[in-house]
Amino acid sequence: MQLFQFKSNSEEDTKQFAKKLASKLKIGDIIVLSGELGSGKTKFTEGILEYFNLADEISSPTFTIVNEYNSNPPVFHFDVYRLEDEDEFLAIGGEEYFEKGICIIEWGEMIEDLLPQDYIKISFSKDTENENVRNLKIQTFGDTHKKFEN
Repeated sequence: MQLFQFKSNSEEDTKQFAKKLASKLKIGDIIVLSGELGSGKTKFTEGILEYFNLADEISSPTFTIVNEYNSNPPVFHFDVYRLEDEDEFLAIGGEEYFEKGICIIEWGEMIEDLLPQDYIKISFSKDTENENVRNLKIQTFGDTHKKFEN
């Protein structure tokens, strides 16, 4: 496991960081986003989707669990907050998405036991002194740390 830090001073900073990461993503990559409501997970996702020219299609998957974006590569945006347990994720065929495209999973800590060994986890936290600042803790599992070495 590798650990990286990023301090975002604005929503735009968060989106730019996401775009930089998106430029290195490929089919099979999984990004788990963790953090309280309003901490920047959705802005980060917007940045990734903008990189893949999907800015006009952005919507929260809060009620559908997963939004599928027909891009190259395909992007799957999950919000697993409302799932009762891991079995519910399996029941919707969640694991089948892992090899079909890039998976962004908000609240993904709820299904971490189901994830492949290679994934990126980004934990978002609000700064206590400045309401616009977000601290991102990036943990990589497996070989995914190589995406951050350039």
